[in-house]
Amino acid sequence: MTDTGLRTGTAAGRWVLLACILGSGMAMLDNTVVAIALPAIAEDLGAGFAGLQWTVNGYTLTLAGLILLGGSLGDRFGRRRIFVTGAAWFATASLLCALAPTVELLAVARALQGVGGALLTPGSLALISASFRGPDRAAAIGLWSGLGGVAGALGPFVGGTLVEWSWRAVFLINLPLAAVVVTVALRHVPESRDPDAPRRPDVPGSLLAVAGLAALTWAGTEAGTRSPGLGVLATGLAGIAALVAFALVERRSEVPLVPPALFTGAGPGGSPAAGRRFTGANLVTVAVYAALSLLFVLIAVQLQVVAGFSALLAGTATLPVTVLMMLLSARSGRLATRTGPAPPVTLGLLLAAAGALLVSRLGAGSSYLFAVLPSTALVGLGLAAAVAPLTTAVLDAAPDRHAGVASGVNNAIARAAGLLAVATVPAVAGIRGDGPPDPASFGSGFSTAMTIAAGLLVLGALLSGVLLRGGGICTARGPA
Repeated sequence: MTDTGLRTGTAAGRWVLLACILGSGMAMLDNTVVAIALPAIAEDLGAGFAGLQWTVNGYTLTLAGLILLGGSLGDRFGRRRIFVTGAAWFATASLLCALAPTVELLAVARALQGVGGALLTPGSLALISASFRGPDRAAAIGLWSGLGGVAGALGPFVGGTLVEWSWRAVFLINLPLAAVVVTVALRHVPESRDPDAPRRPDVPGSLLAVAGLAALTWAGTEAGTRSPGLGVLATGLAGIAALVAFALVERRSEVPLVPPALFTGAGPGGSPAAGRRFTGANLVTVAVYAALSLLFVLIAVQLQVVAGFSALLAGTATLPVTVLMMLLSARSGRLATRTGPAPPVTLGLLLAAAGALLVSRLGAGSSYLFAVLPSTALVGLGLAAAVAPLTTAVLDAAPDRHAGVASGVNNAIARAAGLLAVATVPAVAGIRGDGPPDPASFGSGFSTAMTIAAGLLVLGALLSGVLLRGGGICTARGPA
């Protein structure tokens, strides 16, 4: 059969890569720069910490709840069509964010931005997979992953520079980027569909997922603004009930967003042992990404509000994490093919936990060179050892026919874990949400929250040692 795939070295292949890398990079850049902008948003809009939580969580909520639906819609109606729609939607919502006169309207606009992200994000990799074949596909995915990491590395510099001018600029920068993505995609990216895609998407499952996550997020955030009352408790219980209903709907649905066979190992190509490893790897993912979301959101605020850093310098605090992961993740993935995922994931998460404990000591008078850099570098070393083997373990535990769905499920679980952690842990740590961040109280709560993050990473290491032990990694399929 003739290979009709694009080549990475041709003009046509480069145009596809430009659209897909720039589209996913735009969403990644937005996540980074918004965390840096939080203190400026609080000062300009008079927002309390709860408002800042919703600025972060409004986006993550809709993205986590709808990202699987976004991938399903692309398979059914055309990946380029949904990708372009997502980019245009993302840009429009970004403009609304930049124009928001209150933190409440900003949170609503961020939720709309998350809808665009849910349409845009899964399409970028799906279009590459559909457009390239064989070695060119592997090379294209490598370029997509590597240049996406560069976007993450540039985020702190871009975000810090823009915030020094205006926090609204961190949203306005998405408009020209999205214009390039849409123009290039419409002119140069071939359309593709999955001929075997279900004729109708799992809308009930998506609505239940969003409703459950929204209720739990609201309850956790409100618990930080006042003493938890009957309304907060009832909303939290309603969120749990909605997620239980989501699990029941997925078990009975003809077109589930989350195939239960992934967790049970049932069906062709599966096994109970593989199902247990998939479940275990996703439990580790919950612990890891809950901790990381706390660290990435709170450290930017801590360094500006308590330590007195500029937005640019505070933004570069997490740069060592990105750089070390870019440099070392491929090596840790190769190591895991010989040792299995448990040793590197367990050791890496213990190193990251030690780094988080060092981060908890950052405060007034902390030096960037002697306090911030060593602690975040230790976190980066741990994640560089752990993340690639963990991601690969997720894919290796799934049958080949479910590889794309398995990656999407793991992505959604990671984002949902981060969402709920940012909503609930600050209240537990004593960071109150009823006024602008106060240096004294925020600093104390930050130390407690980072200690909790370290505990989550240790929990992830323990789960890895128990649940991923004995599972090999297939060398034919690398990290997602």
